[in-house]
Amino acid sequence: MRVAVGIEYDGSDFNGWQFQNNGVSVQEKAEHALSFVANHPVRVVCAGRTDTGVHALAQVVHFDTTAQRSERSWIFGANANLPKSVAVTWAREVDEAFHARFSAQARRYRYVIFNRPVRPTFLAYRVTWDHRPLDAELMAQAAVCLVGEHNFNAYRASECQAKSPVRTVHQLTVSRKDDLVIIDIQANAFLHHMVRNIAGVLMSIGAGEQPVSWSQQVLESRERALGGVTAPAYGLYLVDVEYPPEFDLPKVPRTQLVW
Repeated sequence: MRVAVGIEYDGSDFNGWQFQNNGVSVQEKAEHALSFVANHPVRVVCAGRTDTGVHALAQVVHFDTTAQRSERSWIFGANANLPKSVAVTWAREVDEAFHARFSAQARRYRYVIFNRPVRPTFLAYRVTWDHRPLDAELMAQAAVCLVGEHNFNAYRASECQAKSPVRTVHQLTVSRKDDLVIIDIQANAFLHHMVRNIAGVLMSIGAGEQPVSWSQQVLESRERALGGVTAPAYGLYLVDVEYPPEFDLPKVPRTQLVW
């Protein structure tokens, strides 16, 4: 049968989601824990691979298994074999038509910027620190032009392997809560470093280093070299993955969202 599970993790100590030979990955820990419960090797497919240092509140994966286990057994059995920085939050048997990546209709990320002259302590590695005074209203104005279907070639990493740079951004907002500037973005899919590159452009605009129109100029140029600095990974969270209602997957409670 096919099982889908939700996973949350603090990405600070991992070399990203995907299994690799030169560091510890979240995928490696998840597969080890689920394999222990299944009593056979398990390979998982995720909704979206995250980079080194990126966190997730609502990563979704699926795997195929011959093991008969209750949802409770998958959750608590896996968590007993996971480090404290990773947790399975739910499990659900799904139809074989379900695919964690290809069945997803949209993904939402949140980028959290700690904006004060002094660096953070308790929030270190969970936020991006920018000592420059940022104008969240200017950043919000600059974000408007990025909503909709566009060629985001200028906002993706040069090593991005996606066949097409066209993506549809459904929502992009910027808000401030005291010392925190929060960027929320939802799209049908994302290119490599797309959110971090958008954040980097918006931060430069918020700091007064570029005009509001710069975000559109970068977009229209389709040249990554004109897009400025890629914002750090710390502060980036995968907070939601949307699927068709017929799969009836659990939703992350809003109280679990970061800030």
